[in-house]
Amino acid sequence: MSDSWLNKVNWSKNGLVPVVAQDAATGRVLMFAWMNRAALAETVKTGEAVYWSRSRRKLWRKGEESGHVQKVRDIRLDCDEDALLMRVDQVGGIACHTGRESCFFQKLEDGRWIDSDPVLKNPEEIYRR
Repeated sequence: MSDSWLNKVNWSKNGLVPVVAQDAATGRVLMFAWMNRAALAETVKTGEAVYWSRSRRKLWRKGEESGHVQKVRDIRLDCDEDALLMRVDQVGGIACHTGRESCFFQKLEDGRWIDSDPVLKNPEEIYRR
């Protein structure tokens, strides 16, 4: 397959596109991340989510340490062609490095952020340090 489909994406000035990962079964938003061309191409090639880590300045294979990979069901490009939505099967049911199902576990209530989702697994048990 030619990689000309990558040219349709409206990449930011720094060569990135925002990506929302959504649980394919439940519709729950699991996380937000960034991809560059190499990350998106590798995701399509392998069928597993690969992101661009802005802090580490390198490709980040989701689940490379935790085992909580994301099996990609489909990838959608928005109408402005500058954001992606990936529907995924989240292996292990944990997408967040805090050990929760979703990175969006903090809920605003009465002017305060409340942790609304339980920790499913202690991060110290998930990640090698």
